[in-house]
Parts: sequence; structure tokens; C-alpha cells
Amino acid sequence: MKKNLKKIFFIFVLTISLCSTLSVNAKTSKTVNSQSELKDALSNNEITTIILGKDIETTEKINITRPVTIDGANHTIKYVGKFGSSGSTSNTVWGGIYVLQVYKTNVTIKNIKLTGGNAALLVNGGILTLDGKIDVSGNGFGGIELGKGSNVNTAPQLILTNNAEIINTTETPDKPTLWVPSDTEGATIEIGNTKYEIASGDELSLDEINELDENIENPETSDPLILNVLFLSLFVILSFTAFDKILDKK
Repeated sequence: MKKNLKKIFFIFVLTISLCSTLSVNAKTSKTVNSQSELKDALSNNEITTIILGKDIETTEKINITRPVTIDGANHTIKYVGKFGSSGSTSNTVWGGIYVLQVYKTNVTIKNIKLTGGNAALLVNGGILTLDGKIDVSGNGFGGIELGKGSNVNTAPQLILTNNAEIINTTETPDKPTLWVPSDTEGATIEIGNTKYEIASGDELSLDEINELDENIENPETSDPLILNVLFLSLFVILSFTAFDKILDKK
């Protein structure tokens, strides 16, 4: 009888725990299928992960002002609104329209295409982590801007995970994949725990971004880590040689 009571109590506790877990997951993850649902999810601080259920069109720039992860699930957010004071439909008319703007917060974006804007992303004094495939093709002035803007003192930072792959099929010399405006200093890109400072006014092509990644994967032989390994190897060889000499003398 006591054993049965223990089993019942164990099942009860387990059930309560599972229900609590499901409740937490329901509060922290939200799938959205429209511009209004995306904005509502961003305004709900209990939601830590927003998942796109399908491609979304937006008529306004989407501002992100709190920590959150946006999982595109290989879907697209496309800007379809107007540009500039003339109300132009061409994204080559400047209107300060970024599909997504990260403002003074820490955001992760993964597996998504951002298109149709003046630019795909603005990291405005925040930290943006990119994971998976990030497609910034089809924007009027380029892909990603690392800037400060007004009332922002923190330098913007872009972090690329080991799985990150930036895609830009519409890059041209005047439409770079990444750039830092002239009024911003201290912008950085972090790849593989290595930070690179990007100077104000700099523009990087997709090839130049990939070269930074390749430099980490294939460091020069003058790299301090390589030198340390060489010195350690030399020390071991000399130690064994000295030890052999001592044995020969004996």
C-alpha cells in the first residue's frame, strides 16, 4: 500500500512539473504569421523567442528594443511600404527604412531573409548575433549598417556564430553588405571570439567579411598560438635530448 502511495505521489509531482514546463514554453515562444502579430510579440516581454510561421510583408520598419531571438525558420520579412517624403515605392529613394532595427539591446536573428528596404538591418548601439543563413539581398542601399545615431552612446556590435552565413546576391560597390556611417566609432564584428573593429566610414563586401572568417580558420604561422606550440615542441625535444645524455653518462 505504501509503495502504491509513493508511486501515485511521484506521478503527481511529475505531472505538475511537466505542466509547469509546458506553461513556461508557451509563454517564452511565439509563432507569428503577420506584421501585426510580429509587433505584438515584440511588445510582450514574456516572449523570448519569436518564430516566423510564413513569409511576412510589412509596411513599416520593425523596431526591436528588447532582448529577443527571432527565428525566421527560413522565411522572409519583406518591406512593401513607401520611401522618403515623396512617398516613393522605390527602395533606392532614401527614407531611413531598415526592415529590422536593433535599438540599444541584445538580439539574435537566425535563418531569415530581410528584403525590400533601404537596408536589411540597422544595429543601432546594440548587439546583434547572426546564426544560420541570413539573406540581405534586394535592399536599395545595402545589407547591414552598424551605427549609433542620436541619443546612443554604445558602439554597435555584430556577432557571427560558427553557423552564420550571410547571403547577398545583389551586392554592388555602392550597395555593400556591411557598412559603418561616418558618425560612428568603435563598431565591431566578432567572429569565433575574435573582434575586429570597423572604422567609421568603412564599407565591407561579402568577400571581405568572409576573409575575416577565413583568417581565423587558417591563421598565419606568425600567430602567437602557433608560436607557443612551436616553442613548447622545441622545449620537449631539448628536454628528451638532455635526459638521454644523462642516461648515457650513467
